[in-house]
Amino acid sequence: RKVADNIIRSTSFKFVNGKTGETFTSTKGKDTSINVKAESKFNKWQYVNGLLAVGMVRMSEVLNDKTYSDYPRRNFNFIFDNLDYFKKQYDAGATSVEYRPVFRMGSLDDCGSMAAGLIDVYAFDKRPDFLAYLNRVGHHIIDVQSKFPDGTLARNGPRKMTLWADDLYMSVPYLARMGKLTGDNKYFDFAIKQVKLYNKYIYDSTTGLYFHTFYNDENMNGVAHWGRCNGWVALAQVELLNNLPANHPERAELIRLLQRQILGYSRYQDIDGMWHQLIDKPDSYAEASVTAMFVYAAAKAVNEGWINKRFISIAQNGWEALAKKVTADGQVEDICIGTSVEEDIRYYYTRPKETNDTHGLGAFLMAGAEMVRAKDKLVDIGKRR
Repeated sequence: RKVADNIIRSTSFKFVNGKTGETFTSTKGKDTSINVKAESKFNKWQYVNGLLAVGMVRMSEVLNDKTYSDYPRRNFNFIFDNLDYFKKQYDAGATSVEYRPVFRMGSLDDCGSMAAGLIDVYAFDKRPDFLAYLNRVGHHIIDVQSKFPDGTLARNGPRKMTLWADDLYMSVPYLARMGKLTGDNKYFDFAIKQVKLYNKYIYDSTTGLYFHTFYNDENMNGVAHWGRCNGWVALAQVELLNNLPANHPERAELIRLLQRQILGYSRYQDIDGMWHQLIDKPDSYAEASVTAMFVYAAAKAVNEGWINKRFISIAQNGWEALAKKVTADGQVEDICIGTSVEEDIRYYYTRPKETNDTHGLGAFLMAGAEMVRAKDKLVDIGKRR
C-alpha cells in the first residue's frame, strides 16, 4: 500500500505546455502544440505503465479496495479522452507528439504491455474505443510485427531479426487475455507458440536461465543472462497460464516450462533473498525489478497450485528482501533503468539503477498482492535457517 499510495499521490493527471508552463487537465478547446506533454511519468503511454495497471488491479482484487483499480481506470480514461488532440499533430507529421506509440504501433513495446493493462480495465469500463484499440493490437502482433521465418516474434532494431526475451511479456499477456475475452483460440494458439519458440531459442540448459537475445543473422545467443529479461519471461508464462482454459491440452506442458524456470532461477537467489542484475554474476548489483518478478512468479504458481507449496519459501525470502528496499515515503530502491541489448557484458554490469524507476513498480505491486494471497502458506524462515 505504501508504494501504491505514493504512485497515486505522484500522478497529476495533467498536461503541461513546456514552452509556456501552463498546466491543464484536459486538452479540449486548446490550440494544438507539440510542446504539450503529460506532466507525470505515470500518465505516459509506456510499457512499464501497462504492468503498473495490472499490478494496481491485482492489488484491488486481493485487498478488496477499489482505490487501486480506480487508478488505472482513471489513467486510461485520461489518455483516451485526450487522444484526438495529439492525433491531429501526429497526422500533420509531428514526430515528438505525446502518445505517438498509440498511433504509430510500430513495435511490441508500443502496444502489448499497455494493452494487457487495458484489458484488465476494460473488464469494468467497457468503452468502445478501448475495444477498438485492443483489436488493433491483435492485428499488429499476429499479422504485422516482425518475425523469424518460423513465426517467432522479433525486432528489427537496433539489429535486424533479433529476438529479445522482453518481448514474450510484450505479447503473451495481452494475447492470453484477449483469448479469454473473445473466446477465440487463435490468441491462445499464437501465445503458446511464442512461449515454446522462445524456450527453444533462448533457454540455456547449462544454467537454467534465459539469454537476453538470439541473433538470427548469426544463429547465436547474446552474452547476458540479464535479470529483468528473465523476469519478463517468467511473468509471460504465468499470465498465459492464468488466463488459459483449465482443460486446455497444453496446460501441463506450460506448467512444466514454468516450473523449470522457477527451479532454475531459485539456484541463484542470494542469501539475503535478492537476485542480481546479471543473475549468474553475484558481483553484479542486487536488483529490485527482477526480484519482484521472480517473487510474483513463484508465489502465483504456488497460490494457483501449479507447483508444490513448499516453493513459497523462494518468494518469501525475496519479499522480505524487497520490503527493505522501500523507503519511508514509499519509493522502491535499486531498480535498473531501461536496457537495450549489447554484445558486451560490461554494458549490463554498468546499467544505472535508480530509486522508483517505473520498470520495477508494477512487478512490486503484483508480488505484494500474491504474497498477501499466500499468507496461509508461509513458513518460519528463521527456524529453517
